[in-house]
Amino acid sequence: MLSRCRLVWSTSKSLRRLYATHSNSPVVLRPYQKSCVDACLEALASGSTRIGVSLPTGSGKTTVFVSLLNRIRPPSRNTIASNALIIVNSVELARQVAAQIEQQCAGERVEIEQGGEHRASGDASFTVATYQTLLQPGRLEKFRPEQLKAVVVDEAHHAAAPSYRRILSYFHSSIGNPDSPTSPPAKATVPIFGFSATFSRHDGLALGSVFERIVYHRDFLEMIKEQWLCNVRFTSVRANIDLTGVTVNSRTGDFNATSLAHVINTSTVNRLIVQTWLDRAADRRSTLVFCVNLAHVRALTDAFREAGIDARYVYSGTPAVERRALVEMFKAGGFPVLVNCAVLTEGTDIPNIDCVVVARPTRSRNIVAQMIGRGMRLSPDTGKEDCRIIDFVDSTNAVPGVISTPTLFGLDPSEVVDDEPLESLEERMSKDEVNLEAIRGRNNMNPPDPKSVTYIDYDNPFEFVEKACGVPHISKLSSNAWLGCGDDIYVLECLGKGFIRIERIEGDEGTPPCFRAHWTRAVIPLRQAMIYKIPPYQSTKQILEAPTLIEAIRGADTYAINKVSYRLRRSAKWRREPATDSQKAWIHTRWKKPAQEQKIATMTKGEAANIISRLKHGAQVRTQNCRMLYGTHSSLGSL
Repeated sequence: MLSRCRLVWSTSKSLRRLYATHSNSPVVLRPYQKSCVDACLEALASGSTRIGVSLPTGSGKTTVFVSLLNRIRPPSRNTIASNALIIVNSVELARQVAAQIEQQCAGERVEIEQGGEHRASGDASFTVATYQTLLQPGRLEKFRPEQLKAVVVDEAHHAAAPSYRRILSYFHSSIGNPDSPTSPPAKATVPIFGFSATFSRHDGLALGSVFERIVYHRDFLEMIKEQWLCNVRFTSVRANIDLTGVTVNSRTGDFNATSLAHVINTSTVNRLIVQTWLDRAADRRSTLVFCVNLAHVRALTDAFREAGIDARYVYSGTPAVERRALVEMFKAGGFPVLVNCAVLTEGTDIPNIDCVVVARPTRSRNIVAQMIGRGMRLSPDTGKEDCRIIDFVDSTNAVPGVISTPTLFGLDPSEVVDDEPLESLEERMSKDEVNLEAIRGRNNMNPPDPKSVTYIDYDNPFEFVEKACGVPHISKLSSNAWLGCGDDIYVLECLGKGFIRIERIEGDEGTPPCFRAHWTRAVIPLRQAMIYKIPPYQSTKQILEAPTLIEAIRGADTYAINKVSYRLRRSAKWRREPATDSQKAWIHTRWKKPAQEQKIATMTKGEAANIISRLKHGAQVRTQNCRMLYGTHSSLGSL
C-alpha cells in the first residue's frame, strides 16, 4: 500500500524527510498507463536516456510519470542518485503536479522551485520547478546531476526551444547548450523523460535534438473510443471573416495576435460567437472560450454579458490569487462561461468543462489539440456526458494552414460540421478516402499530404500550375518558393547561397517512411563556378527528419529564415520582373519546341528561375519516367 507524504515548500536544507501518513486507496494504473510505464522502463534498460511519451490531455500524464519515477532505482554505479526533478512551464502546473506527487509518493519529501515564493533545497526526493525559474542565476546549480535518477519535462513539445535546452544540457551531455555550442559538453547523463499531448512543434524544430525516441503514443481518438476520455460533439460555423491579410509570426508560424485581432475582434463576429453559443450550447454547464488577445477577451466577455450570460475572464495579468479563485468557482459551477487568452491552454485540470469555444483561428495543430483537450476529461460526478467543440471557419477565403474541425479530421476546410460526433466525422473522412493513419499514430497533428496532383499540360515538365513550381500543393504548405522535382523531392533555392532539398525516405520493415531535409551551401559564387566549370557546392548537411511533408517544410523554412536568408518568398518583387536574356537563353537551349518561343519570351524571372532550378535537380528525367508509367493523364494519382 502506498503512503502519503506531507508536502513541503521550504527553504530549509536541514529538513531531510518528514513522517508519512498512509493512504487508504493506492493508485491503480489504467492498462495503457501501465503499458506506458513499462515501455519507458524497457527503453531505459536498453540504454536509452532521452525518452519521449505522447499521451493526450486528460489521460493522466502526471499519474504516469510519478508512477514511473517511483519505479526507477538509482543505478548501481551511483547509489546516491535517488532524487527526481520535474520541469513544468507555469506556477499553476507546478502546484498541481506537487499535489499529485503528494497523493502518490511513498513518504518522500516534495518541494517546489518557483519564483521568489518557493525555493527548494535541492535535496528533496521530488522537486517540481518552473523552467523560467531554473533559468535565473543560481537556481539550477543547486540540483546536482549526480543526485538525480531522472528529469521529467512536462509539456515536452517545448523542449527543443533554446530556453529548455539551456537547462537540459546541464543534465545530459548529448543535449547541446545553444548559448555555448563550442564549449565542452556536460559530463552528466541523467535520464530525461518528456511527456506531452502534442509531440511536435509548429515551427518544425526537431525534438530529436532533445529526445532519442518516442516509446509510447496514444492519440485522443483512441482514448475516446476506449472511453478513457469523454465523447465529443463538433460544430463549426462559417463566419464572415477574411484571414488573407493577417500577418504570420516567422518564429512560430502562427498568426500574429494583434493582426489577427483586427479581423476577429469585431462586434459582428463577437455577436455571432455569442449567438452560436446560445443556439448550440446554452444548456452546457461549463464553457471555456479561447480568444486572440486581452482586448478580444474583454470585448467577447462583454458581448456574453450583454446577452444576459454570466461570463468571467482570466488572462496572463490576472493576479494569481484571483485567477485561482475564478477557476475554483468555475469548477464548482458558479458561472457558465470562462473566457481566456492563452493561460488555460496547457496544464489546466477542470474536468467539468463540457463545451469549448475556439474563437481564435490558428495555424497550429498543437494549439488546437491543447484547446479542445481542455474539455475531454471525464467528469461523471458533474453529470457530464460529452463535450461540445465549437469553432469558426473562414467563409471568405480558404487561407492555407488554418486548422479547424474539418481539417483536424482531414476534411475539406470549407465544410461545415454541425452537431456531429466523432464516429460521423470518421465516416465522412473514410468516404473521402483520406488515409486515417496519416493523421493518427505519427506523434503529430499535421494534415495528410494531398492525394493527387493535377496538371494543366503534361506535354513538358515546365508548365505545371503555380508558376512552374512543379506541384500545386506546395504553395499551400509554405509562402517560400519551394519547387517540386518529382518523386517526392522538393527544393528551395536560397539566392545563390545554396539550396535545401527535402526527399521522401522509405522506411525499413516495421519503420514508417519519413521526409529528410539537407542543406547544401555554395562555397563559391555561381557565376564563377560556371566560368571554371566546377561545382559551386560543398558537402551536404542533414538538418532534420520529419514524419510528414508539412513538418519537413516548416522545419526547413525555420532553418532557412534563421541560418540562410529571409528573402525566399514566392511573392518577392524580383520574381515578377521580366526574365533576363541569360535566363531565356539557358531555357531555350534545353526547351527547343518552336511552339514555346512565345512563352519563353514572356516569362518572369520567378518562372524562369523555377524552371532552371527544376531542370538542375532532375525534374525533366523524373517527369519523363512518370509519363512512361502514367501516359498523358491529367493526374498522377497518389503521392
